[in-house]
Amino acid sequence: MVIEAVKALSAQEITELCLRHTLYDWSAQSGLNPLPVSSAEGVHFQTADGRRFIDFNSQLMCVNAGHGDRRIIEAIKRQADQLPYISPFMAHEPRARLGAKLAELLPGDIDKFFFTLGGAESNENAIKMARAVTGRPKILARYRSYHGSTGGAVQATGDPRRWPNEGSGAGIVHVLDPYHGIQRGWDTVEEALANLEEAIQLEGPSTIAGFILEPITGTNGILVPPDGYLQGVRTICDRYGILMICDEVMTGFGRTGRWFAVDHWGVVPDLITMAKGLTSSYVPLGAVGMRPQVAAFFDDHVFYGGLTYNSHPLACAAALGAIQAYEEDDMVGNSRRMGEVLVRLHRRLRERHPCVGATRSLGLFGCLELVRDRQTLEPLAPFNGTSPEMKAIAQALLEGGMHTFVRWNTIMTNPPLCITEAELEEGFEILDGALEIGDRAVRD
Repeated sequence: MVIEAVKALSAQEITELCLRHTLYDWSAQSGLNPLPVSSAEGVHFQTADGRRFIDFNSQLMCVNAGHGDRRIIEAIKRQADQLPYISPFMAHEPRARLGAKLAELLPGDIDKFFFTLGGAESNENAIKMARAVTGRPKILARYRSYHGSTGGAVQATGDPRRWPNEGSGAGIVHVLDPYHGIQRGWDTVEEALANLEEAIQLEGPSTIAGFILEPITGTNGILVPPDGYLQGVRTICDRYGILMICDEVMTGFGRTGRWFAVDHWGVVPDLITMAKGLTSSYVPLGAVGMRPQVAAFFDDHVFYGGLTYNSHPLACAAALGAIQAYEEDDMVGNSRRMGEVLVRLHRRLRERHPCVGATRSLGLFGCLELVRDRQTLEPLAPFNGTSPEMKAIAQALLEGGMHTFVRWNTIMTNPPLCITEAELEEGFEILDGALEIGDRAVRD
């Protein structure tokens, strides 16, 4: 058999064909100019026309192990040779090994898992489980949150990405966060918990199945809660029989310097959702982890949910490869150590640039929040909007060779967990130059 060589597409052809035949997320299509990426390794990726970028957001806060890790790739290859797919009603070795491994890594007594294809599906199923187990209809969620773009997950999402998708959102109740924006700052733990408990009383405790929350808010600004907040939420949920659902889709698998963000506060949720870092996003996989009292409900009650690709063998193998990489290279520890460097580099930018109004991070989960005025802390872009300065900064970062997430008045600093101090310095040198644009907009 003769196999003909296929001529590689040029960078321009890749971009043009993708735009012509595929629909891009969260975008009006006419203004798009996506990067034609051809390869990636470690904390860098290259385009088909030879440009090199440092990946300072791990793509979508998900390539935790870095690009091109051979352990993950080889795990996928071996599984593809042996068993690329089998029905989720079957049992197979990667599924068996992954469930047992996750039971070792997850906090407390969480030891049973329902596998999905991503974070939104994990949150959808966690919400479904909470309602089934409690027999209650309502779910609490926070305004500064993102839980996915599918039907139920986007209703639980608090931020403005929910607005165009609202419709049959019955049963989702949004509550305020401890954080109220850079100008108003943080509640005390006591105030935040009192506000939460008041909302529960007003809604009726016996109507609320669960409270879904990101332990550290992700795309809405890397909001690290004050010590005592998550513990207080756990106590309130226990008081009213409400299931605590922690969305660790972004924060899981070492991102914050611990395996899971809740580990920083010693909290064990009733349900925990994960994806992204679970396979370092080499293939799609998500999961819902549950405590025994939740899992036991389904011993005698049908779980009315299912997915064709639940427990997909390739995905489970990829997850085992990713966890192997994290453990062998101590990437969770590196996240903690490099997180200390990140704090120092954040501080240096804040001292050098008057447009940097605040920095926040835990491990390698961080962001810069930019302001127009250091005294009033007026954001450099409005809530749910942008500004000429933020657009110019985003463009300068690209031109400087950095890929990261620029949203509203924030810039994310979430590199892969394999990053070195020298590579962090490389990224911050690019940030240092781009922030001069913001400085020129700051009022004297």
